[in-house]
Order: sequence, then C-alpha cells, then structure tokens
Amino acid sequence: MSQQANSASGTQDRTSVERRGDRELVVTRTFNAPPSAVFRAWSEPELFQRWWMPKSVSGVSLVSCDMDVRTGGKYRLEFSTGGEDTMAFYGKYLEVVPNERIVWTNDEGEEGAITTVIFEDQGGKTVLHFHEVYRSSEALEEALQGSATALPEQLEQLAKLLSSQGE
Repeated sequence: MSQQANSASGTQDRTSVERRGDRELVVTRTFNAPPSAVFRAWSEPELFQRWWMPKSVSGVSLVSCDMDVRTGGKYRLEFSTGGEDTMAFYGKYLEVVPNERIVWTNDEGEEGAITTVIFEDQGGKTVLHFHEVYRSSEALEEALQGSATALPEQLEQLAKLLSSQGE
C-alpha cells in the first residue's frame, strides 16, 4: 500500500504506507526542509495545529492541543464533531531527541499503539519515518480502516506548511 501526492511545487512526492507483519505500520515521506523545521512543526502546538487535522474530514475540528514535547511530557488533542461532545487523544512522550526522534504512547484505549517518528537528515531534506506498533493485529486493522488512512493527507498538509515557512 502506498500513495503519492503532488507537492506545492508541482513535483511528485511519495508517501509510502506499508504494513509490516501483524502489528506494525510504517509510513515514509521525504520533505524539502531540514530536520529542525520538520521537528518544530511536529513539536510546537501552534504549528502542529495547522497541519495535523485532515482537511477532507468535514465537521471535525481540533479544538485544543496541549503538548509538552520532552521525554516524560504528555500531550492531549481534543476534537469536536460540532456538538457538545468531544473526543480526546492523549499519551506521553517516551523519548524526545530534538531534530532526530519523538516516541509517544497512544493511551486513549487498551489497544493504543506506540508511535516513533524519526527525522533523518538527507542533505537539507528530511526523510520522515513514522512507525507504529500496535498491541494486536485487530488494533492495526482498525487503524488501517480509520486514522491511518489519513496519514498521506496529513503529511501533504505538513509539506505545504513547511514550504510556506521558507526553510
């Protein structure tokens, strides 16, 4: 499984989405920005909020974003579907190495994955490796039917944000 997207410059960027085994999902994409810029977009709430929510999902908005991006820190993302009820995604950061790696838990359910994002320097560009390990094959299947399908769109939104930042 893989998807391609056109970048803001018109060149083709490839987002690779690959299932590995029964419990692992690996997503890879190259950004035309240094790791420091990609890390910042992933770790600063005001930037993160600008690209994380897929624009194709109508009626859902990110209403709060609390992120303490450091080893041992916590995060909480709260989404609204238009009514009074909200849904939250939250967890803790297991490892944060600025410009290199972020590892976090997804604690909103018993089947929550461990997510690792690696920012690999490729001479001024960044190869992003997004890796999730689920507790069961059923949890991976559920992700592949839901949130994981939006990752190529989210990463395209990140690419557009990075190109607008001018780094």
